[in-house]
Amino acid sequence: MATTIGYEAAIPNPALKPLSFLVGEWRTEGSHPQLPGKTLNGRTSFAWSDGGAFLVMRSEIDEPDIPSGIGIFGTDDDAKECSMLYFDERGVSRRYMVALRSDQWHWWRDTPGFSQRFTARLLDGGTRMVGQGELNQGDRWEPDLQLTYTRLA
Repeated sequence: MATTIGYEAAIPNPALKPLSFLVGEWRTEGSHPQLPGKTLNGRTSFAWSDGGAFLVMRSEIDEPDIPSGIGIFGTDDDAKECSMLYFDERGVSRRYMVALRSDQWHWWRDTPGFSQRFTARLLDGGTRMVGQGELNQGDRWEPDLQLTYTRLA
């Protein structure tokens, strides 16, 4: 009889509990400065993995210029930090820091030559989020992907 290796660790991570409001399926609608006048429709889901040890985000937008991606959220107890490891269909792999502050979900990366940040505000009792991304490829922040999330399930 086969057993799952490490099954004892497949338990909820209490440090991720503040992100539990994300769990479920969301419809997204947004825009991107490099695609003026185009409405970007898509979907994003958040689900617990390994009994709640991690939170997994999967996203796709019905526009070939915007990549589908996967993010895995985890924490570091010693550093008291939450981070997201991100990977998309282009083969891009990045690490973002993550924070939940009152009514905002925020992720960012500060890397010389290409930094990004995204802040989404919770609205309507948590059934909607309005988010704005920014990027910095030199010495100033510029608008990036804007998304509104509406809870489906």
